Amino acid sequence: MNRSHDTGAMSGAHGLSISPRVGSSGKKLLEALSAALSPAHSATHPEIGTFGKKPAGRKVRVTRPKMGIDITWVTDRIGVGGGIWTAENMAAVSRAGITHIIDMQIEFDDTQLAGPHGIAVCWNPVDDDFEPKPAEVFVRGVEFALAALETDGTKLFVHCAAGVHRAPMMTLALLGVMGWAVEDAMGLIEGRRPVADFAEVYVRSVEGFLRGRG
Repeated sequence: MNRSHDTGAMSGAHGLSISPRVGSSGKKLLEALSAALSPAHSATHPEIGTFGKKPAGRKVRVTRPKMGIDITWVTDRIGVGGGIWTAENMAAVSRAGITHIIDMQIEFDDTQLAGPHGIAVCWNPVDDDFEPKPAEVFVRGVEFALAALETDGTKLFVHCAAGVHRAPMMTLALLGVMGWAVEDAMGLIEGRRPVADFAEVYVRSVEGFLRGRG
């Protein structure tokens, strides 16, 4: 099993919130989202973006935060998290050393925000509808990610709106191609980012993609 990129979490940069490892208990996701995405909470709580577990199968509608971003490093070069949304947040992403982004949001394309920072974006829009995802979704993201990680010093941020379903799903596929067993990769992602929620239909989609690679 290839774990060459799993060398631990990175420290945060100014303006960047790194989700700590917390237990799965806590406030309901929607309550935490409402509080964490408020400017007042963001200014006083560096853990913004770390939310309680939510039941699988419930769609989440996320409003755009005004400040701060949500990222959890699952390896030293691969981060998973929520939406960027603003130029200020994209600047924080750049300061964190991120060079490549896989944007799984159907809601927002990061490309224009990332351009001034020289960050390459793969906009891979997917609806969080709890329907099976075609292999093409994973092929597009994995090929972009592997090409990015071939270059020393690059860092990849995989995100959706809340960092709960679509971004963990894409990261699961990437780790699977890198040699991780699906269960082990899920354990790594959930261990680093407890808010990650692997809906069964999404896991099956990833497994189908990996089987198709032979």
